[in-house]
Amino acid sequence: MNSLKNRILLTIVGLSTALIAFAHPFYVSITSIDYNAKNKRIEISCRLFYDDLEVALKNQTGQKIDVINPKNKAVADSAISRYIQHNLKLAINNQNKNLKFVGYEIEEDVAWCYLEVQNINAVNKIEIVNQLLYQDFKSQSNIMHLKVNNMKKSTKLDNPKRTATFSF
Repeated sequence: MNSLKNRILLTIVGLSTALIAFAHPFYVSITSIDYNAKNKRIEISCRLFYDDLEVALKNQTGQKIDVINPKNKAVADSAISRYIQHNLKLAINNQNKNLKFVGYEIEEDVAWCYLEVQNINAVNKIEIVNQLLYQDFKSQSNIMHLKVNNMKKSTKLDNPKRTATFSF
């Protein structure tokens, strides 16, 4: 009889733990940085949950910006561009670079944001400051994947860690 009670209790505890795990949100972004040697540019894509991005934009601008169906696409583009450029910084070969916002698109529950850095002749070192969504979500993690000259490297930054350096 005690064995049956213990199994029932363990089942209830297990189900409760599973429900809590599913109810607890996780905060993660993925940034891919690829060096396109042929076109001499760094191509960047940031994958953010669009609802998290909307929270960050509201906190930054003080206004609600609907990224799925924006009232004014130019306003949404400008706000997203400013937000990402403020929270994602690159230095290539010890030189700070300005990121050019190319645009964004929505795919299911994710906003894909695209940026680039032009006129890059070679990449030996990339220093990154990535604090996307850190101000708004204390448990935010930012995963980064880099590809330079067929070499792939990855790392994960957990808030508050913001910087990573890669050598190629």
